[in-house]
Amino acid sequence: MWRRSTAMVRRLRRLELFDRFADGANRVFGGSVAFAIAAGAVLLWAAMGPVFGFGEKWQLTINTGTTIVTFLMVFLIQHSQNKQTEALHLKLNELLASHHEASNRLIGVEDLDEGELDHLHRFYRQLGERAEREGPIKRTHSLDDAGGRSGKEPRRRAARRR
Repeated sequence: MWRRSTAMVRRLRRLELFDRFADGANRVFGGSVAFAIAAGAVLLWAAMGPVFGFGEKWQLTINTGTTIVTFLMVFLIQHSQNKQTEALHLKLNELLASHHEASNRLIGVEDLDEGELDHLHRFYRQLGERAEREGPIKRTHSLDDAGGRSGKEPRRRAARRR
């Protein structure tokens, strides 16, 4: 049986800790209370302008603060976005894999390069155009249909599946 090394266990714990921190930070800093606090800080800074004579230190305070916050939030937001995108891909892959009429050729499509994705986009655009030309809205078309099959032959997907 496969066993995890001590170093790997420590690394996984650190990643889990960061994941929990990032999720919590996104919930806290993404809410209306955080926005109200940030807006209040900006208003307080603006109100302090006359006290500090609108000088360089006064301007440097807001510039430094917003730069630091922006720098840190970029990483938290990117982490959250990556996690949500991965979860969405897994859900879509499950839907594709579980539906007997769906083509499972698109599972993992997110790993294709830009040229391959453009090719698939053109392919599906052709499929949509064909669907518009060929009749009722409830008629379905598959990848095989877009590839040149007439659409009138019976589908043999069950025979192709293993």
